[in-house]
Amino acid sequence: MPLIVNKPVERMNGPYARRWWALLVLCLSLMISVMANTALTVAAPAMTRDLDLSSSDLQWVIDAYTVPYAALMLLLGAIGDKYGRRGSLVLGLLIMAAGGVAGTFADTSAQVIVVRAVMGFGAAMIMPATLSLLAATFPREERAKAITIWAATSGLSIAAGPLIAGVLLKDNGWESTFLINVPVCVVAVLAAYVLVPPSKAGDRGRIDYGGGVLSVIWSGALIYMIIDGPHFGWGKSAFTAAAIAGLGLLLFVWWELRHPRPILDVRKFAERAFAGANLAIAVFFLAVFGVFYYLTQHFQFVLEYDPLETGIRMLPLAFGVFLGAATTGALTPRLGARIMVTVGMVGGTTALALLIGTDGSSTYSDFVVPLALLGLSLGLAVSPCTDTIMGAFPESELGVGGAVNDTSLELGGSLGIAVLGSALASSYAANLTDETEGSKVPPEALEAAKDSVGAGNAVAQSFQEKAQQLTEQAANAGSPAEAAQLKQQAAEITQGSKQMADAVGSAFSDAVSQTSLIGAITLGAGALIVALLMPRKSAEPQPPAEEDPRPAEPQQAPVPTRAGR
Repeated sequence: MPLIVNKPVERMNGPYARRWWALLVLCLSLMISVMANTALTVAAPAMTRDLDLSSSDLQWVIDAYTVPYAALMLLLGAIGDKYGRRGSLVLGLLIMAAGGVAGTFADTSAQVIVVRAVMGFGAAMIMPATLSLLAATFPREERAKAITIWAATSGLSIAAGPLIAGVLLKDNGWESTFLINVPVCVVAVLAAYVLVPPSKAGDRGRIDYGGGVLSVIWSGALIYMIIDGPHFGWGKSAFTAAAIAGLGLLLFVWWELRHPRPILDVRKFAERAFAGANLAIAVFFLAVFGVFYYLTQHFQFVLEYDPLETGIRMLPLAFGVFLGAATTGALTPRLGARIMVTVGMVGGTTALALLIGTDGSSTYSDFVVPLALLGLSLGLAVSPCTDTIMGAFPESELGVGGAVNDTSLELGGSLGIAVLGSALASSYAANLTDETEGSKVPPEALEAAKDSVGAGNAVAQSFQEKAQQLTEQAANAGSPAEAAQLKQQAAEITQGSKQMADAVGSAFSDAVSQTSLIGAITLGAGALIVALLMPRKSAEPQPPAEEDPRPAEPQQAPVPTRAGR
């Protein structure tokens, strides 16, 4: 076998011999895309201090990755189907690596936001390419197992990002988190040419660029609205984005229903299995990303773990995902997707319900079981959903199928951070007001502390620094009376600092409890809808007609097809 794989997988007579090695490359590429987002959560405090980021700046540093990532996947997935899926993967990896290098030199919030947007563009090429190449490379009888490994990697990457970032932040600045992807991208690009066969749709025809542009407009506007409205208020920009998203979606559906070769056949959403699988992924990742968003803050700001310790303490989630994915591979063929997805969503609801007990006295041990159960539930649900979604698309549209799956995931994750993050912020601010009622905290300091838990800790720290300054002045005072007065002031401010820190921790812990209740209700309602929507095992959709092996003519040998391998 040659070192560089140049023979398209569609022209191979049988299953590609090194397909499991190819899967390793695809999973590595997937991990890069996910870790680029989750690693930033533990680097956010250091970045906020060094760049003097406002809460608005920090939000856009995080979400600048999300907007192009979610908006462009469908169009870029279709382009990859037509012109080459491996090429799309490699180009996305190179863009991601370039963004990582540029991120190490960024020294303003604007520069970091631009870099994150560039990396999101690269990820929008990588994510659908990984799923489309997986589906094209593996015969149908092995595809479910390969998707299970892919889904497990996705879940593991959520926890791996903070862990690796924590290791880097131990002795380096936040810039080092951008370098996580660079060496991995280089290895993945080289391995892609050696192990991943090229693939593209043989009968894709002309791309529906009109539908593609409309998909970018409505999904991009929707993501912007999801970010802007809950975090920065429902002002003119949020309502404008909402109007554009709504009108764009209507035009998209109208266009796709009338186009002879639509970029996405929207009629698929009338199929119960397809619609249910997409809804399950969106709602589940709403919960997972929301929990991840506020627990990483709780571990760092309330329990006072450093970034590495925070990453380590998120590992029960990763172990749970691995166990759940391993289990679903054996159980889904027997029980069916509906039961597995419903059980997973009920388990996730239970995990969030356990977090409702969070309060100011909670320790890390109180979070181990909910994290492990949430990971286990995620592992059980995601693989059957992804397999259902990918099975609804013919070979010529595998990139589009991967994009639909990943867009549902990303929309859900964005909603989780925006909606649950907004609920968290509102609850924290209200709780902090109650906790400090009757105290002598200056109004301007209280307003600053209500911005975020990090800001609250900063206010408490500023009180402590003021007390330290007064203590030093007392040591150099001109008279014993003056020294005594300064020491008394320092003691009062020190006490106020401790009270402020306790109030911030208690207010945020209660906010975690209240937000978890919202997440549990949302995921529980989603589980009920999905259970009613998805068909029973016997009613699951069959593979698309064009993937069925063609019947042999009496006088001719059967025509080989990809699905017949």
